[in-house]
Amino acid sequence: MADDSVDVALVVTPDPELDPEAGERVVRRLRAEVAALDVESVRFGAGVPAPPGTKGTDPVTLGAVIVALSASGGVFAALIDTVRDWLGRSSARHRVSVTIDGDTIELDRASDAEREALIDAYVRRHTGG
Repeated sequence: MADDSVDVALVVTPDPELDPEAGERVVRRLRAEVAALDVESVRFGAGVPAPPGTKGTDPVTLGAVIVALSASGGVFAALIDTVRDWLGRSSARHRVSVTIDGDTIELDRASDAEREALIDAYVRRHTGG
């Protein structure tokens, strides 16, 4: 990673009703959408422990995708929009945690208005806008 890049971790928790193979496909679809953005790189992260209260703890239950963004590129807002759109297109109960500089936001089935307010505040914190 270049000095002018920042890593953003996306941790995807697919709908607990999905079988492991379907959960893996869900993570791969989001990764493909993120890779289509103007990002430095996209890679799968190491195994992430399941959060308390989740049904499964196997590595397929959670998927970590690490996205390297140019610090000056302004792609962060597009990344968040992509995750938001991806979640909105599914009727399943997927959840995505987005972490940048130790600050995490968890996106799931919140109402559109709740999700919008939360995301806007998060993006403003990390874009200076």
